[in-house]
Amino acid sequence: MASSDPKRSEKVLNPAHTETTPAHSLQVYGNRISKEGHDAEGYTYYPVAIIGAGESGIAMGCRLKEKFGFDQFRLFDRQSGIGGTWWINKYPGVACDIPAAFYSFSFAPNHKWSSIYPPGPEIVKYLVGVCEQYEIIDKIQLNSDVISCCWNETEGVWELEVQELVKGVGDLSSHDRRTMLASHGESSVLVRTEKIRAKILISAVGGLVEPNRFPETIPGVENFQGPIFHSARWRYDVDLKDKQVLVVGTGCSAAQFVPELTTKYGAKSVTQLMRSPPWVVPSQIPPFGFSEEAWTRWSPWLNTYVPGFAKLRRLYIATRAEYDFRFFGDSEFAAKEREKAEVLLLGYMKSKVPEKYHEMLTPDYGFCCKRIVNDANWFNSLNDEKVVLSTRPLTHVHEDRVTLGPIRGSHRVEDGKAAAGSTEVIPADVIILANGFETLNWLHPLEVIGRSGESLEEVFSERGGPQLYMGSAMDGFPNFFVIFGPNTVTGHSSVVLASENMVNYAMRMIGPILNGDATSVEVKKEAEMAWTADLQRSLKKRVWNIGGCRNWYKGEDGWNSTTYPYSQIWFSLLCMFPNYSHWNYQYTTKGLIKKRAKTVFHIATLSGIATGLYFARRAGLSLGLREGVASARGVAAQLLNTFGHSLVRTAGRI
Repeated sequence: MASSDPKRSEKVLNPAHTETTPAHSLQVYGNRISKEGHDAEGYTYYPVAIIGAGESGIAMGCRLKEKFGFDQFRLFDRQSGIGGTWWINKYPGVACDIPAAFYSFSFAPNHKWSSIYPPGPEIVKYLVGVCEQYEIIDKIQLNSDVISCCWNETEGVWELEVQELVKGVGDLSSHDRRTMLASHGESSVLVRTEKIRAKILISAVGGLVEPNRFPETIPGVENFQGPIFHSARWRYDVDLKDKQVLVVGTGCSAAQFVPELTTKYGAKSVTQLMRSPPWVVPSQIPPFGFSEEAWTRWSPWLNTYVPGFAKLRRLYIATRAEYDFRFFGDSEFAAKEREKAEVLLLGYMKSKVPEKYHEMLTPDYGFCCKRIVNDANWFNSLNDEKVVLSTRPLTHVHEDRVTLGPIRGSHRVEDGKAAAGSTEVIPADVIILANGFETLNWLHPLEVIGRSGESLEEVFSERGGPQLYMGSAMDGFPNFFVIFGPNTVTGHSSVVLASENMVNYAMRMIGPILNGDATSVEVKKEAEMAWTADLQRSLKKRVWNIGGCRNWYKGEDGWNSTTYPYSQIWFSLLCMFPNYSHWNYQYTTKGLIKKRAKTVFHIATLSGIATGLYFARRAGLSLGLREGVASARGVAAQLLNTFGHSLVRTAGRI
């Protein structure tokens, strides 16, 4: 079926039209195409298809309009709202954990954030506002799940299968959708299936998509009488008042919502299970001695009316974040910097939490080895007698209680009462999972099939693990780019910066296709493999691999498909100045003529400079720099007229 867009034509071309219309003109943007009059074989064509309407997908759409004046694209998102991870994560206390001035697009700055770390709904509002500003709202198709993408070599296009979902179903995890499908039938999940063709395919699905499920090794979960849900799929229909809540996990999300459970939602008790303690850093305080209240009041005025203030503030935050790169290496300097930071952070922890938790919250691995947790109010919440932190593992679930196993590690006593080798049974009315996401299954459950008929997942398996050149492209998958793919997580800087870098990189690579100069672009296999080999070699020397911890950046086999081992400044430069020798373009006639004209121009310019200098020296002239350049430019212009101008005129007519 054609995609539902009331603003575009749903004209159907019949066989009579196709007899008098060139084949290539059938690829009409947004129009329904019927092959031989059979609708079953029909499709809707968009020059560019973007999967995901989160931060990266929005950036791609906006930049396409801004740079190329191009609006012939479509964003597909299975969720029911715009914003990606910020739309779906609605747990209490959800907020940005880096200063928001650095968590906004450089091309669409927001000068009126309500605080340094604004809440999630405010970020969603900002992203929707950017879509409205760039007028791409009508290009976004929600409740639409792209389930497969296959490269059609004959036609030189990507063929997508898109399922229009019942509104709201796309907000569920893949597992929950499959469960609903099995128990309630197809009509409870699926409205219709649509076929899409696109010249260029952009994946902006992100990495934190599918939440981890309840551990299958823990028995008895089917007997539990209360609700069990993941923080990324928060259930506000569950009343927590006077409930005994069990929280599994102590990551970034848990650090934000746990303090809210007893204070705002009236939970009777909260027991939080921790496998290993995170390194927790204090939130940044407002600059220039401002109080929180004063900064909230005055920062919009300063950002708006003081020339350069907003840009300097953003630059300062970016520079400070980039300086944290010093913690990641294996050098003696990096080790000493980590040790200094660890001393400061342990002191901060001990100043905030009860003494009974000091040993429990002392990590036994290097700073930055795991994802750092920003302390909004978590440490303070541990002073609440209703909140209990435990290193005991969950071993069994019963109807209205759970069994916790022996204490992990060296923590011999908790609350001064429990022996290390004993088990403990505690009541539980609600279980909330904060156990992370399936971070190593890149693009899952989306299936992407390239030229050879192999899926991207199969190529990953053959080559040792998830990998993409520049985190964006794979040989054998022409005209396909991933925004924020494998090995692009910074570990220290803004995800928005990394996404913008990759968006700008993709724009440079697809520019010739959008301009009609090329039909396809594909990275070379040797370039992709060399890139990956270098990354994996460097990652073995970074704190994520040598810091002595277990993290979600790497798999059991040690393959790190998540983090980028170098600085973001270096990555920005690589994106700004692509190595075109690593790519293969299939040029159109127009593109070949332009390419040859450009080559002639370069040769003519160099020849002109050399000739000008030669004759000037032969005539015995002593030319200053300005005069010499002017003379060389004149000669170059004459040579260009002689050798290349006709080619340029020809290219312009095509």
